[in-house]
Amino acid sequence: MFAVADQDAALAFYTDMLGFEVRGDTRFGEHDEMRWLEVAPPGSRARLALNPPMGGEPGGGSIGVETPDVLGEHARLSAIGGIDIDPEPMRTPGAPLMFMLRDPDGNHIVVVEEPAP
Repeated sequence: MFAVADQDAALAFYTDMLGFEVRGDTRFGEHDEMRWLEVAPPGSRARLALNPPMGGEPGGGSIGVETPDVLGEHARLSAIGGIDIDPEPMRTPGAPLMFMLRDPDGNHIVVVEEPAP
C-alpha cells in the first residue's frame, strides 16, 4: 500500500503516466466516505493499493517491479516527461540492472530487470 495525498491524482499518475491498470475502485463505509483503490502493472498478479495516509503524511513507501527490458522502460518513461526518474539505470556488480522513480507523493518504485530463466 502507498499513502497518497489525493487518490484521484495518484490514479491519474499511475494509469496515465506509468501505464498501470485499475484493478479495484470501491467505495465503502457507512456513507461510502472511504475508497479502496488498487492499480497494477499490466499482466501483474500483484496489486498496489493507493490509500489516504492513516495518521501520518503521504509517501515513504517503496516497491519493486520487474521488466524484461529495463533500458526500454527507462526510455519510455523518460520520454513521457513529468516523472521524477533516475537519469539512467544503474549497473552494479552482483545486482540486476535497475532504476528508481518517485511518485508525486514521494513513494519509490524500483524497476528491476527480470532474472534470466
